[in-house]
Amino acid sequence: MSALLNYKREGQGSPIVLIHGLFGDLNNLGVLARDLKQDFDVISIDLRNHGRSFHSREHDYRLMAQDVIQLLEYLDISSPTVIGHSMGGKVAMKMCDFDYPINKLVVMDMSPVAYQTRRHDNVFAGLEAVTAGKPTTRAEAMTLLSRHIDLEGVRQFLGKSLYNNGQYLQWRFNVDSLSDNYLAIIDWQPINKTSIPVLFIKGGDSDYLTAEHQPLIQAQFSRAKAHVIANTGHWLHAEKPTEVLRAIRKFI
Repeated sequence: MSALLNYKREGQGSPIVLIHGLFGDLNNLGVLARDLKQDFDVISIDLRNHGRSFHSREHDYRLMAQDVIQLLEYLDISSPTVIGHSMGGKVAMKMCDFDYPINKLVVMDMSPVAYQTRRHDNVFAGLEAVTAGKPTTRAEAMTLLSRHIDLEGVRQFLGKSLYNNGQYLQWRFNVDSLSDNYLAIIDWQPINKTSIPVLFIKGGDSDYLTAEHQPLIQAQFSRAKAHVIANTGHWLHAEKPTEVLRAIRKFI
């Protein structure tokens, strides 16, 4: 039994669980939480090795799913709707393999497949540069990141996980564990076929969820639906929150 995950709980009503993606924290889906808490009991979580949750050398989907279920059982929550983005979407799907009741799933821009492409090598290089450089200001940290990461938006997203340890800035997430377990993060072990209703929301310009994945989705989810948010990338909830929320509310 691991330590409990860090979480934030807001609102009243039927339970909804929000699960962030790689390098994120419980604030990443805040735009969804702020809307949904008006009508639902919203639990936003920090996954292991992220945010203010515990660090561990182990990091795979079975463990992450167990962590989430352990927290929900501690909170006496059953049959939630689980919404996950990217890596968090895979955690949500893996939860279906356990003896825990789930109402519905919403998976944002992620497929239940193993990916072959290493998309984050430059990100890890930037993170490690900051760790080694021990910057004392945010500007210094951003400069170190910019030597490896071209996109300003990615640098700003990562910068949300910096904190001052009293001497210098460092990362809240566990860079070493995430790097060591990266192959497990992009991998996927298929789940037993489930009839839990699931909505896959795809960013129209993203390649994380493609038509080629449809047979693998249908082999694992008998009640799967798909919705495309046009002119959005992988961060569809940040780019077009109104459209994403409309799709979520219609489904749940």
